[in-house]
Amino acid sequence: MKFGFYAPAGFTTDPAAVERAQRRLASLGHSVVRDPTVDTRLQRFAASDDDRIAAVERMAANPEVDIACAVRGGYGWTRLLDRLDYAALARSGTRWLGHSDFTAFQLAALAKAGLVTFGGPMAAYDFGAEHPSAFTFEQCFGVLEHRAWDTEVALDGPQPASHNGVLWGGNLALVAHLCGTSYLPDISGGILVLEDVGEHPYRVERMLYQLVHAGVLARQRAVLLGAFTEYALTANDDGYDLAGAVAHLRERLPVPIYTGLPFGHVRDKLTLPIGGRCTLQVGDGRARLAFSGYP
Repeated sequence: MKFGFYAPAGFTTDPAAVERAQRRLASLGHSVVRDPTVDTRLQRFAASDDDRIAAVERMAANPEVDIACAVRGGYGWTRLLDRLDYAALARSGTRWLGHSDFTAFQLAALAKAGLVTFGGPMAAYDFGAEHPSAFTFEQCFGVLEHRAWDTEVALDGPQPASHNGVLWGGNLALVAHLCGTSYLPDISGGILVLEDVGEHPYRVERMLYQLVHAGVLARQRAVLLGAFTEYALTANDDGYDLAGAVAHLRERLPVPIYTGLPFGHVRDKLTLPIGGRCTLQVGDGRARLAFSGYP
């Protein structure tokens, strides 16, 4: 495969990880093209908005890139959304891979051009990890190298059950952020995946309530919650935790909510075709996810 590393949002915080990623992918027989934004910085961003847009366009135009892999997330895609030519990006045939802040682009591209992208590893965090996850690599290349992919994971939630729909979502803060804009896909009967990092349970609940009040959650066939990491409870919580927030929402909503999906800011993660199809079959604490309808 032909990978392109680029930095569409935050600057590269760990150059050594990018070097490891490049060597590791090369050792597996893949080529890597490295965009100039990987090595630049402007405040908290990799480069100016203009330069980061140019990086996206270079990824789409370069025949030596068929998978554009973000170096990291951070913040920055939101500033680009109204300046991207989504139709041209869709026509390019480039496949786009990443997670975290990348969610903003994924949902905008799906809403504006029906473009299926891939929620999964990034160059520094995953491919360049000092101790990479075999699970993450297996799932990523399993999806990218096949037109359909099945996997089995442990999930907690209503069962036995079977659900089928468009797979969409990503980082919860970005999904909530796009509510009320033309960049949030209008999907009914979908399977919504959500994860986040550094968000306290009450803030997670508040963002989920934004999706409740906007009518987004009630229109889905199922909600799959991935990892919610890097937060600390305080004395004010007095037992209020993420499990309690999820239990509360399960009482309020008719849509089934499942927890435990290996996705998010964690070492072991699935690669999810956002905008593709997903069939979910759950029973005895296990779930089979079948992905299809992606390039």
